[in-house]
Amino acid sequence: MAEHLSQSELDYPFKLLEYFNGFRVSKVIFSACELGVFDLLLRSQEPVSARHVARELSTSVDGMERLLDALVGIAILEVETNDGTAVYSSTDVANLYLAKDSAKSLHDMIIYQSQTIYPLWNNMVEAVREGKNQNEKTFGLPTEDIFQAIYRSEEEMLKFMGLMNSSWILDGHDITTAFDLSCFQTIVDLGGCTGALAREMAMEYPSSTVTVFDLPQVVELAHRHFSQENDAVVFQTGDFFSGEIPAADLYVLARIIHDWPEEKCLTLLKKIYDTCRPGGGVLLVEAMLFENRRGPVMAQIFSLNMLVQAEGRERPPSEYTHLLRTTGFQNVQVCRTGKYYDAILATRSEGE
Repeated sequence: MAEHLSQSELDYPFKLLEYFNGFRVSKVIFSACELGVFDLLLRSQEPVSARHVARELSTSVDGMERLLDALVGIAILEVETNDGTAVYSSTDVANLYLAKDSAKSLHDMIIYQSQTIYPLWNNMVEAVREGKNQNEKTFGLPTEDIFQAIYRSEEEMLKFMGLMNSSWILDGHDITTAFDLSCFQTIVDLGGCTGALAREMAMEYPSSTVTVFDLPQVVELAHRHFSQENDAVVFQTGDFFSGEIPAADLYVLARIIHDWPEEKCLTLLKKIYDTCRPGGGVLLVEAMLFENRRGPVMAQIFSLNMLVQAEGRERPPSEYTHLLRTTGFQNVQVCRTGKYYDAILATRSEGE
């Protein structure tokens, strides 16, 4: 996406037009998820007509036919003609990632993008002008307390938790295997939300004890909506900014540091360093920028999202290294996974 636009773009700007219309493509997928299109097609034993889908989902036939055709156009659905009638079916990708009941479903992520992120991005111009998040303009909530906005109701909390759950179902394995963490006997995932990443840790390192540490209301909803039988993960309530954190060999901060400005990040990392056992460490999980500012484009887009929704930013490895070394950590190692999220491991000296 970041390649130089070719000479042919001067003759006709295909790539620019594709970028301009990207939001429409997103809304096609969002709308289909919200309406339940992919769930219906997954349940269907054979391809079905637009009229059938419209009747089952209580929509207009004309509108549903256009939506289904657009999904075919972006290769998410398939279409064939039976006796002069177009009938539609899901692709394997749609069944795996877009149907709500799939083990790897991104449905919750899509709902959050559609209903929370999309409205915020409508105010991107103001965010760039003012240099601050747009929670007040978008949702009528104060800009200072970002998690008051994110957790403004139980419904919104569940959307956000679903987003985080989807993220680690998709990327968790790559994060837990970015480094060999088997030497850390006790692992605490600070702000671990639903426990999805922690469960990946527990599966990869069965001899380690893995704990999720999060706010009481988050832990309560995690137990109610995201619990698993014979869960290998322990949940503990607390606030890692205002309260004490449990002792551990390894602390995980997954998509936490990017929420906050440098001063607040340093405060949190220093608290972790002071509590961390000698020889222990911290694992940061973030979408890392390139040092030359040329990408990855999704990390650059995530950084804009931090502007419009939070107080932080995405950073290159050098900035994370600076934060870690300033608070006392050593032996900083960086692993780019090749996916959306990368890992940085740093340790506290054995002799300290």
